[in-house]
Amino acid sequence: MGLKKLRPITPTQRQRVVPTFEEITKSTPEKSLIAKKSSSGGRNSNGRLTMRYTGGGHKQKYRIIDFKRDKFGITAKVVSIEYDPNRTARIALLNYADGEKRYIIAPDGLQVGQTVVSGKGAAPEVGNTLFLSEVPLGTVIHNIELNPGQGGKFARGAGSYAQLLGRDDKFAVLKMPSGETRKVLVSCMATIGATSNTDHSLVVSGKAGRSRWLGIKPRTRGVAMNPVDHPMGGGEGRSSGGHPRSRKGLPAKGYKTRSKKKATNKYIIERRKK
Repeated sequence: MGLKKLRPITPTQRQRVVPTFEEITKSTPEKSLIAKKSSSGGRNSNGRLTMRYTGGGHKQKYRIIDFKRDKFGITAKVVSIEYDPNRTARIALLNYADGEKRYIIAPDGLQVGQTVVSGKGAAPEVGNTLFLSEVPLGTVIHNIELNPGQGGKFARGAGSYAQLLGRDDKFAVLKMPSGETRKVLVSCMATIGATSNTDHSLVVSGKAGRSRWLGIKPRTRGVAMNPVDHPMGGGEGRSSGGHPRSRKGLPAKGYKTRSKKKATNKYIIERRKK
């Protein structure tokens, strides 16, 4: 994926950095793999606003993604690489040998015409999905299952990946995208390679209007509110607002919210770095 900086013919375009979309090979989604996606505008079933700063945005259709990759031993040909408005990574349309079509998250380097396969005995090549018991040590992987047969949960965003560090009995030791080192059962599956659209973090929208296209409304700072509306509001003049905290009073910027009694803590070898 490439990026381009626009000529500064308007104040907006002076800072704007946009993707070139050169890897996209098809502009319309597969009709059999799309579903309706309705927008709530941040309101619940009673019509009351429960999530602030949400609403508007361009109408979207949901692309049904195959996170499980459970068609074992059946080869699939990559038909196209497409844009998905619901996620930061690109998606790939697969045409299986038995005629079925499915979308997957496209790994970096996947090309149209390439053949991919999943299951036991699959080669550790980009786009193939293997059990963690068969993945070579040191391999970069994405779309990793947390529980066997559940479907990929980890490392699905643009440019993200984990690395297989080792195996310990029935567990595989993974270094996660956050830097955390944890154990996952070797009977879980993962896809070889890093996720596509690696330059996503370098995109600069350039204007507030692009956030509105994405369904994000302007966010009001807590310091600018009254004391009745936010713990950081009020004060004489331009006060800093005191300790940073959420609207409900929970400390922000470093306050740990993970439970010390959580059952899955025993699988975490090393916590993520600050």
